[in-house]
Amino acid sequence: MAGERILVCDDDPQILRALRLVLRGAGYEVLATATAEEALDRAAIAGPHAAIVDLMLPDRPGIEVCRELRAWSELPIIVLSAVDEEETKIAALQSGADDYVTKPFGPGELVARVQAVLRRAGRAEIEPRIEVDGLVVDIAAHAVTLDGEEIHLTPLEFALLRALATNRGVLMTHRKLLTEVWGPEYADATPLLRTHLANLRRKLSNGDEQRRFIRTDSGVGYRFNA
Repeated sequence: MAGERILVCDDDPQILRALRLVLRGAGYEVLATATAEEALDRAAIAGPHAAIVDLMLPDRPGIEVCRELRAWSELPIIVLSAVDEEETKIAALQSGADDYVTKPFGPGELVARVQAVLRRAGRAEIEPRIEVDGLVVDIAAHAVTLDGEEIHLTPLEFALLRALATNRGVLMTHRKLLTEVWGPEYADATPLLRTHLANLRRKLSNGDEQRRFIRTDSGVGYRFNA
């Protein structure tokens, strides 16, 4: 929904200007900051609906900003960084970030990511029916169809699809998916998750390998393509 306040923190004036233009063009109010301390102050005073935080800030690392925000707020946090390393992504997500976007970013993708985390944060209840590119996931009926044909999923496969689809567009880490579907005792069972995801993908492709509803963020997790 347009009109939400988005806190943006980046010390690069060109990036900050680009973020202002992109987000304002999408109907959001932008709270622009260039340091960690300024971002934390604005967050406490202005009450933003979401935050976009760069990792490399002049006074403190962006990861610390994520930790401090998460200590008292549930607002969605998107990390924006030129670093495209698995370890850095995992550290950011474990520090409280909801998503990770690498620079250079596409304006359309960034807006879609913001919409996704806002939708997830504001969802009061699970959507009973999700439709994407011929795929229909009926949560209430526990049924899945693709181009009008029923797809037979195991209970675990359906639980995985439900977790991904109801958070569409949002990066779901391996640990989060394993905890949500199997329980906390399986939080580190990544090979188990990969096996079931491979089976789920095969069924959803229906023989068309170019058709991918679930995207892999290498070494980190998965997201359902919105």
